[in-house]
Amino acid sequence: MNIAHLLFSFDGRIRRLHYWLAAIGLGIVEYIVQMIAVMLFAGGIAAAHAGDPTGAMMALLPIYGVVWLIFLWPGLALGVKRCHDRDKTGWFLLIGLIPIIGAIWLLVELGFLDGTQGPNKYGPSPKGVAGPTVAPAV
Repeated sequence: MNIAHLLFSFDGRIRRLHYWLAAIGLGIVEYIVQMIAVMLFAGGIAAAHAGDPTGAMMALLPIYGVVWLIFLWPGLALGVKRCHDRDKTGWFLLIGLIPIIGAIWLLVELGFLDGTQGPNKYGPSPKGVAGPTVAPAV
């Protein structure tokens, strides 16, 4: 699996390890991009809102919003593929809209629970496991 498929495709399944590594990496890159954008625009915004720190902070919100929208697609792609590994549809991510409980539920489901052993309707096991073996009938 290449990085483009990992971050931009909604097909297939990914392991917990790849999910965590990509999510942490994406979070770090998003933070760095936000800080660079704020540094580039902060001088002009601060000058425009001299003496009004609340106005300056409000003026920075669109910058944060644009960066968040750019990183939304890769985050959703990771979550959907992780849902697929748990044999759930990508729409399962909407449970995160439930305040507090939804976020905790997604953290446990996607971040800590093992995926379906063997192939499921979303593809083969990302671990290369063929699933539970059944003893031949005698």
